[in-house]
Amino acid sequence: MPDTKTKTTDDKVLKSEEQWRRELSPMQYAVLREKATERPFSGEYEHDHRAGTYVCAGCGNVLFESDAKFDSGCGWPSFTQPAVESHVDEEHDASHGMVRTEVLCSKCSGHLGHVFPDGPGPTGLRYCINSAALKLEPK
Repeated sequence: MPDTKTKTTDDKVLKSEEQWRRELSPMQYAVLREKATERPFSGEYEHDHRAGTYVCAGCGNVLFESDAKFDSGCGWPSFTQPAVESHVDEEHDASHGMVRTEVLCSKCSGHLGHVFPDGPGPTGLRYCINSAALKLEPK
């Protein structure tokens, strides 16, 4: 019988693929667990300007604040920096014939998107994040 409980190890959330499929929408599962990308300009937070905190749709980890969000024109919500640096992990990504830096949730290892060095100040970074990987907690 499959384990139906969520396990945490060193603040990591560990769930079976069956649990993830049950708890996430098909698009959330594809993005967070299978590293898919939603079509540009299709995500619910692309043009959302409400104040609040963006958390991981998979585990609730605080990821980005709305004051770090900007319109980059790339088709996905973009942020200049994470709310808490240790809440996101970065990995080298050489898939699809490109070299990029993948951004992951540090708590559940869910794929969020990518970070690029072409953003505005103060960081010069553009965290290009899939809406399906996020949930907005309005202020």
